[in-house]
Amino acid sequence: MADEVCTVTFYSAEIANKVGEGARVLRALQEGGVNFTGFWGYPVGRRARLDMVPADDAIFKKAAKKAGLALSPKMTGFFINGQDHPGAVADVLEKLAAAGISARAVQAVCAGAGRYGSFLQVEAADVRKAKKALGA
Repeated sequence: MADEVCTVTFYSAEIANKVGEGARVLRALQEGGVNFTGFWGYPVGRRARLDMVPADDAIFKKAAKKAGLALSPKMTGFFINGQDHPGAVADVLEKLAAAGISARAVQAVCAGAGRYGSFLQVEAADVRKAKKALGA
């Protein structure tokens, strides 16, 4: 079975890197009805960066505003899921490399039941070429 590759919209926001701040933000977004296709956070200096792939942009933007988040402009990424096997992510990255595209960021997890999921970012100028290379 071939991987499923979808283009997705994602946003970034920086928050204080302190105990409980991520929980506070996620609770506020949850109370606003936000559901995520993907979410991850990591430290950037003394701040923390959240990268968020909302299932519904309109609901997300409304809830983010209410939560006081300053969002980046919307960006395009790729959500990939498929049958888990050794080298699954390497296969995806090789397709990009063959098209002369460098991945900006990659996250991947085993989804259970023999499946994996991955989120991939490329530079904005490479999105169109990446869509073609990945078959999105």
